[in-house]
Amino acid sequence: MGRVEEQGIVTTYEEMKEVIGKLGILPLASLLPEHPSVTGLTLDENWHSDTELDPWSWRARFPGEGVAAYGKFIRKKAVLVSSEWFPAYTAAAGSQLSLEERYDSGLCSREALTLLQIIRDNQGIETRELRTLADMKAKEKKTAFDNAVTELQGTLDIVISGVKERHNAAGEKNGWNSTSFETVSHWMADYKIPAFKGTREEAVTWLRSRMEQEWHPGAVKWLGKVLSW
Repeated sequence: MGRVEEQGIVTTYEEMKEVIGKLGILPLASLLPEHPSVTGLTLDENWHSDTELDPWSWRARFPGEGVAAYGKFIRKKAVLVSSEWFPAYTAAAGSQLSLEERYDSGLCSREALTLLQIIRDNQGIETRELRTLADMKAKEKKTAFDNAVTELQGTLDIVISGVKERHNAAGEKNGWNSTSFETVSHWMADYKIPAFKGTREEAVTWLRSRMEQEWHPGAVKWLGKVLSW
């Protein structure tokens, strides 16, 4: 991982794309010990600058171009996983049971089940519309909604597929951009990313092998413990 550490600062989208390709898993902010993050590799002044150098805009571009999956995949924190690593990661960290089976076994919330069913029928749906269709627009339901969306990302049922601009009736940009979601299987199919062919144990072995080539041992150990590998 020496080249990344020596490089220090990443300025452009293309440079960050190379970093993700090399490391496989890159959190948006500091998360794994002795492991880079998007914030740690970029200049503070470029964030929210509304320029091509703005890492905040890259987070939507990576999944939108099929470069990396994006979502709160680890400890409820936003993470990018390269399209090469993502099949193995979903096989190693996702559930082998459907959400319906998990719900019947008491392993997921009713809100998560409701949201997933809506997302399946409305791939790429944005946050406001999802809350409306789920009857969760009320202020007192926001926490339950946010928790369910985070839950679905953590179990690798959905990904953040992009960010949509909000517009008023006149078609002018209005307010903060809105996050959009789609199922993991739909995102992978869109970008012709094949599912991992092998068992969960084989997926873990594949990931460990790749991590050990590029990562600090402390980061490999930490992630293995967090994901019970």
